[in-house]
Amino acid sequence: MHYQSQQEMPATWRCGRFLFDFHKRKRPIVMGILNATPDSFSDGGKFRSPKDAIAQAERMLADGVDLIDIGGESTRPGAEPVELQEELDRVLPVIGALKDCGVPLSIDTYKSETMRQALHAGVDCVNDIWALRQSGSVEAVLESNDCGIVLMHMQRDPLTMQFNPEYINVIAEVKQFLRGRADLLTSSGIANDRIAIDPGFGFGKSLEHNLNMLTNFAEFSSLGLPVLAGISRKSMIGKITGKDTNERVAASIAGAIMAADRGANIIRVHDVAETVDALKLWEAIQLDGSV
Repeated sequence: MHYQSQQEMPATWRCGRFLFDFHKRKRPIVMGILNATPDSFSDGGKFRSPKDAIAQAERMLADGVDLIDIGGESTRPGAEPVELQEELDRVLPVIGALKDCGVPLSIDTYKSETMRQALHAGVDCVNDIWALRQSGSVEAVLESNDCGIVLMHMQRDPLTMQFNPEYINVIAEVKQFLRGRADLLTSSGIANDRIAIDPGFGFGKSLEHNLNMLTNFAEFSSLGLPVLAGISRKSMIGKITGKDTNERVAASIAGAIMAADRGANIIRVHDVAETVDALKLWEAIQLDGSV
């Protein structure tokens, strides 16, 4: 069953040098996670050197990734902040090597100076867990005429977000926050077709909140913006399956399909090949079985 109507589906998402047309493509965008960090929750340390990160990006490209999200600072629960220069040293060489790889690049950061330098180096999108609430962030994206922007909902901050998160109505409150941030950007002169939203699974949400959001994920499409689902290998999966991060691939794929069925336009994943294959089958079903 497909939960999203054509009326709710955004027409396009402008992402720097690239334009995604959601009326032409049935399958969600697969955003591959590239953590150039020593301490990310799932793959921290695996791609810490630029050489290893670039090799991983090449594997994702071969596996059919649509967008590569490069991060130089872990935002897992309890993560400590990273100094600006260290973050830049981690991500800029990777961006420089991949800027002409054929798919858009995204920078996963909340620091305005990292946004500026990454955009100058060739990224096409800014993916911000703080939804551009940090000083200078809105100004940084205003300096670009066409970069894509992903606004994420987070309660509190990475150090404290999982200390007893509370909502009266998680769906309504997350929607209200994301609508407000998107409206602020459009009122600042940023075109609506550059903005995507992410309800932020695991960022200040309990297991109950996360399952509520996944069950009712189609609600976020009512905002008329592309919606990103980031469920891959997260603790919600671990709590349900009892598996550690490297054993959560199957359940992550199931979550990706559930999100796609409920209108996700972008799915952020660690396991590109498996997700792409699963979504190809999902797409074939949307096309009434005609491949």
